[in-house]
Amino acid sequence: MGNKKDWGFSTKAIHGGNEPDKEEGSVSPPIHLTSTFKQDGVGKNRGHEYSRVSNPTRARLEANLAALDGAKHAVCFSTGMAATTALFQLFDAGDHILISRNTYGGTYRMSMNVLKRQEMAFEWIDTRDSQNVADHIRPNTKLVHVETPTNPLLELCDLEATASVCKQKGVLLSVDNSFMSPYGQRPLALGADVVMQSSTKSLSGHSDILGGVLTTNSDDLDERLRFMLKATGGVPSPFDNWILLRSTKTLGLRYQKSSDNANELAWWLAKQKSLVRVLYPGLKDHPQNEIAVKQQRTPNGEVIFGNMISIDVGTMETRDHFIEKLELFTLAESLGGVESLICVPYNMTHAALPEKTKLELGITETLIRLSVGIEDVVDLKADLRNALNK
Repeated sequence: MGNKKDWGFSTKAIHGGNEPDKEEGSVSPPIHLTSTFKQDGVGKNRGHEYSRVSNPTRARLEANLAALDGAKHAVCFSTGMAATTALFQLFDAGDHILISRNTYGGTYRMSMNVLKRQEMAFEWIDTRDSQNVADHIRPNTKLVHVETPTNPLLELCDLEATASVCKQKGVLLSVDNSFMSPYGQRPLALGADVVMQSSTKSLSGHSDILGGVLTTNSDDLDERLRFMLKATGGVPSPFDNWILLRSTKTLGLRYQKSSDNANELAWWLAKQKSLVRVLYPGLKDHPQNEIAVKQQRTPNGEVIFGNMISIDVGTMETRDHFIEKLELFTLAESLGGVESLICVPYNMTHAALPEKTKLELGITETLIRLSVGIEDVVDLKADLRNALNK
């Protein structure tokens, strides 16, 4: 069949790490629901010793996710936050980390309420301008961690320009790619050193498991991250690994459909005069639309704008009536599933941020984040129209 590296995205998604079982020939690989492994003698194992360190099901998933991200290595964790925490814990007291200013609220909570107590320094900056990143790098800066698009304001970071800055300064660049998934954006190819994803989101796509993953082409980073996983124990269960390995097979189909839906809905929402603002990278009035066109690309090179939209409905009364009248969009945290979800970041995903910070960023109580699913777009539009009209 030729070189696996030349396979298309969906071929890798279906076959990477999914080889039929060698013993029984089952097309769907088995789940290794075991905590420990028989050894043939002292120091003589068959590739695995203990499931906190490694597990055959997890190894299959890591091979799959590495292939999708164009990475040499993938390390899987129990949640996206476990992955981000492990990444940040590679650094020491006194080290400085720069982070996108309106990143996921859980990242803020972990950084400021946990790791800051270990005398690590965190600074939250506008990463839309690579020069602004350069201006904030200090002699003790060890990592720049960006989200693009950010959560929930959908601000973009020019990854190539930012990677160039980081390399010149000798600083690592990590990218939270949970919003775009490897189908819509591959930061390693744009110069990033590490990519983090909450595999709970689009990688899984069915709102049924928790997981996180870090991918990299660096042997050194891979070794250090695996040690961190072994030492701190934030490992995913074999069952969740197996479910995720099954789910990534349809990632390309799911993400393309949900993005197509979101694109159509965003253009329609932008025409609704009752809305204060509509945020979506695919809209021409998005200030960084050109960056989205440049770096948000499918594996086939086509522009893709993602499945996330944020809208501001103006008043609390309108917000509450809007949410109450929706039937297909479910009020719930998380994103990237086949079903459409909405949330109010101010009170939900970003509750950990100080009120002043949220308002300064533009995360108001009337801002609503939409995670668009793969339902028929005509039905989603009708649901939104009905809620807005009432």
